[in-house]
Formats: sequence, structure tokens, C-alpha cells
Amino acid sequence: MEEKVKERPTKKKKRKVWQRIVLWTINILLVLVGAFAILMGILYTTEYRPNDVESIGVECVLEDYVPSGEPISLMTYNIGYGALGDNADFFMDGGKHVNTASRERINSNMEGIINETKKLDPDFIFYQEVDQDSHRSKHINEELNLEVAFPDYETAFAYNFRVRFIPYPIPPIGRVDAGIMTLSRYEIEEAERIKLPCPFTGIERLGNLKRCLLVSYIPVEGSDKELVLVNLHLEAYDSGEGKVAQAAMLRDVLLEEYEKGNYVIAGGDFNQTFSNVDLSDYPTYPDKWTPGLINVDDYPADWQFIMDNETPTCRSLDKPYVDADPATFQYYMIDGFILSPNVKLLDVETQDLQFVCADHNPVLMRVELEDED
Repeated sequence: MEEKVKERPTKKKKRKVWQRIVLWTINILLVLVGAFAILMGILYTTEYRPNDVESIGVECVLEDYVPSGEPISLMTYNIGYGALGDNADFFMDGGKHVNTASRERINSNMEGIINETKKLDPDFIFYQEVDQDSHRSKHINEELNLEVAFPDYETAFAYNFRVRFIPYPIPPIGRVDAGIMTLSRYEIEEAERIKLPCPFTGIERLGNLKRCLLVSYIPVEGSDKELVLVNLHLEAYDSGEGKVAQAAMLRDVLLEEYEKGNYVIAGGDFNQTFSNVDLSDYPTYPDKWTPGLINVDDYPADWQFIMDNETPTCRSLDKPYVDADPATFQYYMIDGFILSPNVKLLDVETQDLQFVCADHNPVLMRVELEDED
């Protein structure tokens, strides 16, 4: 009878410490790369891709036409999504913070913005940076709040920032649903969104704004002409070519509407200064964000470029405004209006609100539509 030879159990080779560290590192990197690829896939498939021109739905509740030869008033106000009050700084301007306000502070800012608008009582309102459902504004529907606050106005809203999730910086910006909003005391016969050139490509494009013009057509009493209102918020953080391309497209749209015989008013946050504005009281410090420049000579000589340089329209967000030295703070002149030759300027005034509720001040203008016939 053969005797069975017992097999000796093989020893499992123990990995060295450095090998285990390498393996764990590789596994972690693979997980991160996979998560990043999934995120990029989601952002790409859900990217906001508007058409060149899109019709904007307007609930027509008014029948009044805008009068010719009588004063009408317009206000432009970048409300900073209710979260950029005097307590705020912002990382894109050299500040430290991404989340800049609590829910309570956002509600307080929005209340102040609404109260100031009611006090100024404009016929037309151009708002910029109005959030619908954004992490940065605690998912408060600011567009709805403004609609409810101004029931006697018709409203038009156009998206210019829709991203499912922005993963940078730390903490991340998160979801953004935002746009620009026009309110009118007179009938908006039609409104449309016109896509502006986007200077960003690749991954940078996926998490960036898709700028636009919000164009509203208002019938003019006793005339076949229309008052064409163009609400805008042009490029801010590009290297310069985006601002130039968007300003050129804006010019083409305005000149085309005027050649049709219409009255044309463009207003909003240009993120640029008009070349005819005296900026001696608002020097730009070298380490701060610098706005672009719109050359008024690019337009026919009878077009009007309106900014009230008695009061700055915007402040830097590199630090909070509270407790800062106002004498050395960085201010900007970037909010204003462009008027066609058949619109007569009566007056314009930037409201000095000390940036309590937003990093911009509202600008109020009064004009008359002149009969050229």
C-alpha cells in the first residue's frame, strides 16, 4: 500500500508596504478618473444648447401701447442673484468665497431690491442675474418672486446660465439655473432670445454662461413702429475676444432694428465701459478685474451711449464692502444704455444704494420717443 505524500501548504506572498500603497493609489485614481468621466458625460449630454434665435413666451395681460412724445422710464439692475450684498466677496474677483449669503440674507436682499424698484417705479425694468433654481441662491425661485412682486407688469425671461453641476472650486458652485428678465408696463407683443458668441471651448464651455440678448417688442401708440428693448449681460471673465464679438453682434442687432424704423434701447450690465465716459474718478487698480471698452465710434455718430458717472454702477468683489475704506475701493462704470437717434434722453441717474443688496447699483433713465415723420 502506497503511502500518500502530504503536500505542504503554499505560503501566500505578503505584499510589501510600498506595493500596497501603490495599489491603493492606483485604485483611488481609477475611481476618480471614472467619476470625472461620468460627470463630464452628464455635463455634456445635459449641456444647455440654445438655438440662435428662440421665441420667449409672454403672458399678454396688458393692452396699453407705449406713448410717443411722453416721458417713459427704464431701470437696469444686476441683482447679483440676491447673494452679492455688501457682506460678500467672490472667488472669481479675487475674493475667498463661493457661497456668499445665507437663505435669510438672500431673502433680505431680494426684499430690498424689490422695494427699491417699487420706489423708482419705472415703466420698464431690466434685471440681470436672476436665479430660478441655483445652489448659490439656496434654490429660491427669484424669477417667480419678482413676477409676484410686480403683478401689473408683463414679463419675459431668457436663460443665460444653465448647468446641472459645476464641480469647481471647493466647495463647488453646484447647480445653476439663471437668466435675464424684462418687465414692462406696456404690452410685450413679442420677445425673443438671441444667442451671443461664446468664447469658451471644451470643458470650460460646459460649466460657463451661454450669453444672450433678450429682445422685447413693444407696440407704439398711433404708429406702426415698435419700441425694441434689448436686455443684456455681456461677457465678464474671458480674455477679451468674447467681449469684442458680443459687442459687435449687439451693434448689428441694434442697427438692423433702427433701419426698420423702430425705436431702439439696449440696457444692462455690459461688463464694459463706453469710450465716451469719464473714468478719472474710478481708476482701475492693476491687481483687480478690468472691464472691457466699447468704442462709441463703432456706431454712427448720432447714436447715444448713456452712463451716469456721478455714482459708480458696480463694485469689485475682491473683498466685502462692509467696513472697507470707500476711498480706495475698486469701482466700475459698466451699467448703462444705448439709444437710437430717435430716442431723446431726458435724464439718467445711478442710485447710490451703497451696494447693500447687490454688487451693482440700479440705473434709472427717462426718455421720450420722438416722431421723425
